[in-house]
Amino acid sequence: MMTRTLGAGGPEVSALGLGCMGLSHGFGPPVPDADGIALIRDAVDRGITFFDTAQVYGPYINEELVGKALAPVRDQVVIATKFGFEINPGRPNSLNSRPDHIRRTVDASLQRLGVDHIDLLYQHRVDPGVAMEDAAGTVRDLIAAGKVGGFGMSEAGVEAIRRAHAVQPVTALQSEYSLWWREPEAEILPTLVELGIAFVPFSPLGKGFLTGTVSPGMAFEQSDTRSQLPRFSEPERSDDRRLVELITSIGYRIEASAAQIALAWLLARHEWIIPIPGTTNRHRLAENAAAVDVRLSADDLAAITAAADLVDTTRDRYPAEMQAWVNR
Repeated sequence: MMTRTLGAGGPEVSALGLGCMGLSHGFGPPVPDADGIALIRDAVDRGITFFDTAQVYGPYINEELVGKALAPVRDQVVIATKFGFEINPGRPNSLNSRPDHIRRTVDASLQRLGVDHIDLLYQHRVDPGVAMEDAAGTVRDLIAAGKVGGFGMSEAGVEAIRRAHAVQPVTALQSEYSLWWREPEAEILPTLVELGIAFVPFSPLGKGFLTGTVSPGMAFEQSDTRSQLPRFSEPERSDDRRLVELITSIGYRIEASAAQIALAWLLARHEWIIPIPGTTNRHRLAENAAAVDVRLSADDLAAITAAADLVDTTRDRYPAEMQAWVNR
């Protein structure tokens, strides 16, 4: 497994991480603990050293799962988790990045993960009710106290990133980025280059769309977040399908899967991009991990990018109430 640096002067991590959310949340019922632990430990055996979780995944149970799985190799891995939501049983969660809430919930995350410090702590979403300087300042204090290693942000806009970075240098930004969603290229990526911030794309396989396994009109379980996402409920667009057909055909020619082609394209974009594909399937984990060995020619990269240029990125990714939380 090749490695990359997580931000300016940050730790060295595997070029591909593992997004652990789907083991407990978002894509159907949680997997049994034993299966989740086995998958995470298999990832470690394949050289993956960067693992992503969050308080809200479950909620809470994903942090517990990740902590159990990684306890034997704690000193060999980098664990990222997130704060920023008020978890409201029986009703929708709300944003909360008040300093007292951050401190309290980070202490709870430390306990669930079974660690004495969190390597990378993300603000899960920017909270417009709390000054960015206050949220970033609280994380700065947690870093000084030894409870946190680095500060990250998720789905933040350029202004919020700059304001936070001025208070506490931001190690990484996590946002959706893939061949199927390239909006960050316009303003976010140039800002990260300027400031020396790593980019951690979640859903680098388009929540499964880029693997070629999502067929037109496919129905999802109610517990699968894709059942609520506009891009999976609208009629499929021909440009989207042509993109998948292209990466599938390139993969066939060079003996790689569509998923591996999509991940290899991302890895080739910049050396400070560290995608975190998730899966509940150990066969898919092996497939994803092997994407680091896929080399795309300049012609292939150009053809893939040209096909992705035709995809419409003006559509909302989330229902209205969730869309309002992104790119603040």
